Amino acid sequence: MSLIGQSVIVVGAGVAGLAVARALALRGAAVTVLEQADAIRDVGAGLQISPNGACVLRALGLHGALDAASTRAGAIVLIDGPTGDPVTRLDLARLRPDQGYHFLHRADLIGLLLKGAQDAGVTLRLLSRIETVDLSGAHPALLLDRGERIETPLLIGADGLHSRIRAALNGPAAPFFTGQVAWRAVVPADRTDAPVAELHMGPGRHLVSYPLRGGSMRNIVAVEERAKWAEESWTLRDDSMDLRLAFAGFSPRVRGWLDAVEDPWLWGLFRHEVARTWVRPMGQGGVAILGDAAHPTLPFLAQGACMGLEDAWVLARALATHDSAAAALAAYQEQRKPRTTRIVAAANANARAYHLSGLPRLIGHTGLRLLGRLSPGAMLSRFDWLYGHDVTRTDQPRF
Repeated sequence: MSLIGQSVIVVGAGVAGLAVARALALRGAAVTVLEQADAIRDVGAGLQISPNGACVLRALGLHGALDAASTRAGAIVLIDGPTGDPVTRLDLARLRPDQGYHFLHRADLIGLLLKGAQDAGVTLRLLSRIETVDLSGAHPALLLDRGERIETPLLIGADGLHSRIRAALNGPAAPFFTGQVAWRAVVPADRTDAPVAELHMGPGRHLVSYPLRGGSMRNIVAVEERAKWAEESWTLRDDSMDLRLAFAGFSPRVRGWLDAVEDPWLWGLFRHEVARTWVRPMGQGGVAILGDAAHPTLPFLAQGACMGLEDAWVLARALATHDSAAAALAAYQEQRKPRTTRIVAAANANARAYHLSGLPRLIGHTGLRLLGRLSPGAMLSRFDWLYGHDVTRTDQPRF
């Protein structure tokens, strides 16, 4: 189907929403993004863009902006949390010199995607909160909280964990608390620190940290297993003392970082099923979901943003290269659902591996040390299916 002049509504101005908006607009669509907030902003947090996400940003013509906003990762180091002793090191710069692993502030990624979308002609409407999603008519329709009704031939839901569009397609979701909570914080850093992601592992908890913005900041994500329930929210603050107490048994390096944390963000980690239904053809158009709306994931593989970027490219390509919206939407779900299901499952498995204790921990760390010495490339090769996947390779135009 031709996207030239095709009207599209995207709900949500996050990573997936802004990426799909630019991808569609570059192909000629008339795209409007509806965002419920009064401004595009993001809480202070870092994220990782691995090669499978970076290739999408390159294909969207945003590789220069990515390089300018990010720190290129040199290595991933696995560390025994309590002792501070290294377990193994994955030297990305040496083992995968042709692939880009990037650390960047989430707000910087949102900023470059927003500029990219607007440069491509996308219209952004703020203060557009969705009250009702109506899929009963000839076209998808939205009712906003101020009473406005919007109909559109193509509706794309990038509205996150608590997606109204996912609920309209699938009914209510039933996520469950994993018994884990995560704190997020950004602290001042020493610019001389190496561009390395450090994973500090301990019984029932782990902490990931890496530099941001040229090394001036350090991102911290700390996860603890506990019975006390916490809300699944990106806007909940916590007492920094709770975080320090949770990692009091870790090395002085970790404790030094946590001493600098003030009012960290706290969120409960919930497991969501990958959505059963991602699309619905309607008339000559239809509705689709992507990103966290389709496949929320635990943060143990650093793939939330990358999956959203992949979704955006595949959906835009499908709509541009199939004869009908129905065929395009079916192809999009068929291509994306198996891969994202595998990624979500791999993230779930990592959560268990990071938190071993007792004899399993000793055996696991010993095995990692031996493998790291004898065949360091083998550890990275285990994830070639993930990081080496390029959803843009089969597409003809490179914007």
